[in-house]
Amino acid sequence: MAANAVPKVLTIAGTDPSGGAGIQGDLKTFSALGAYGMTVVTALVAQTTTGVTGIHEVPAAFVAQQLDTLLTDVPADAVKIGMLGDADLIKAVAAALDTYRPPHVVLDPVMVAKSGDRLLPADAVSELRRTLLPRADLITPNLPEAADLLGEPQVSGLPEMHAQAARLRALGARQVLLKGGHLDGDTCVDVLATPEGTIELAAPRVPTHNTHGTGCTLSSAIAALRPRHDDWPSAVRAAKDYLTQALRAADSLGVGHGHGPVHHFHNAW
Repeated sequence: MAANAVPKVLTIAGTDPSGGAGIQGDLKTFSALGAYGMTVVTALVAQTTTGVTGIHEVPAAFVAQQLDTLLTDVPADAVKIGMLGDADLIKAVAAALDTYRPPHVVLDPVMVAKSGDRLLPADAVSELRRTLLPRADLITPNLPEAADLLGEPQVSGLPEMHAQAARLRALGARQVLLKGGHLDGDTCVDVLATPEGTIELAAPRVPTHNTHGTGCTLSSAIAALRPRHDDWPSAVRAAKDYLTQALRAADSLGVGHGHGPVHHFHNAW
């Protein structure tokens, strides 16, 4: 990508009618960070700040058609992958990655919504592990998702996070950002595992219950920023800074009766 070009960034994910997560949240993040956003929809989700009431999956063949139609015209400088509802969808996305070879692929292994609703059937987790992890440049699981991917108990401390991040890399992902938000403490520490080793990335814990879409926002921010950064650690740091500010401004929005969204446009209004 030319140094002065606007990054073209694709999100492959489900919808969120409340606008905080899913493709709506991803598009807001892309725009806030100066990237041109594109979408391929994998599922229509009846969702708001209090939970998910229904999921209507898009057939895998039509997801493949969306990908082919878009990427033959507009190559993506980066791709963020979010909600994939079944094994056939996972295979369709993997095939497109093999065909079009986007330079940067961020996989957010969306399995369970913040409300506790399961978004990826257990029988599709093995397909995600086998098919998409080796095609991802960076995966961004939280602690429950990492445990699910590895078939292990959820960890409760930083030393175990380092070990799990390394084991996730061994499954094929080139880099792993294991998010530590489920741990206690005034500081949230994530572990970034790279071929060169592991790095701890700390940020202050923001005292707000308005955290809807944090995972989608972080992964889409990394995808939007990576084409303009020299390496993954610098892009991840910048994305974490953006998310921290979006969380700090979240209470000003007043959206919904549950976990409200983060403020994607905190720098603009």
